[in-house]
Amino acid sequence: MREMKKALKAAFPHTIPILTGFLFIGMAYGMLMDSKGYGPGWSFLFSLIVLAGSAQFVGVTFLTSAFNPLYAFFMTLMINARHLFYGISMLERYKDMGKLKPYLIYGLCDETFSVICATTPPEGVNVKWFRFSITALHQLYWITGSVLGGLLGSMITFNTKGLDFVLTALFVVIFTSQWKAHPNHKPALIGLFSTAACLILFGPDRFIIPAMIGIILLLILFKKQIRGPIPEPEQGEEEIQCL
Repeated sequence: MREMKKALKAAFPHTIPILTGFLFIGMAYGMLMDSKGYGPGWSFLFSLIVLAGSAQFVGVTFLTSAFNPLYAFFMTLMINARHLFYGISMLERYKDMGKLKPYLIYGLCDETFSVICATTPPEGVNVKWFRFSITALHQLYWITGSVLGGLLGSMITFNTKGLDFVLTALFVVIFTSQWKAHPNHKPALIGLFSTAACLILFGPDRFIIPAMIGIILLLILFKKQIRGPIPEPEQGEEEIQCL
């Protein structure tokens, strides 16, 4: 218990930026849930069990539309597919986490991945409990924001018409940040053109799954062109690799 408290104290300062972001985004999620008839209790359960960030916003649509498991599966897979790469890159860090490993895998989101990769525990702090504390604090912030949003949504009476746009705004922000962060815009353009083509061909009610399949196939087909030529190693580097 002492080791856990020490790790929690050491981890907290590293999570403060995430605290501010998660509280506000979580509140938006809780308000959106409340506007659809799902109170703070549902927001709490979803944030506790699902913990999927942007996929939780999409999950509101799943709750309020006709049940379509195939659509829900592909949509969630596409939104959170990046976690596959996160998981692979964390194999070495998490291999000795023992009983804490399942929760660390479950709680690995974008922000947790970034903080854990960018920080090392201070001397004398248990690395297992340090990483556990970061993950648990991030989930706590998200749950708190979700519940607060649900409570505010039920207490404050205002016209919630158009609040669904928060989901569109969220993905626009994610897309814009990715566009600015990466100089290679080919994958983004493939996504845009594939989605537009499928929207025209299949209509607004049936374009999502064909668009996702098309995006995956095009990314695989043009993988080499997207990655660009791999630079040839210099002579000295080649000798080192051979050794």
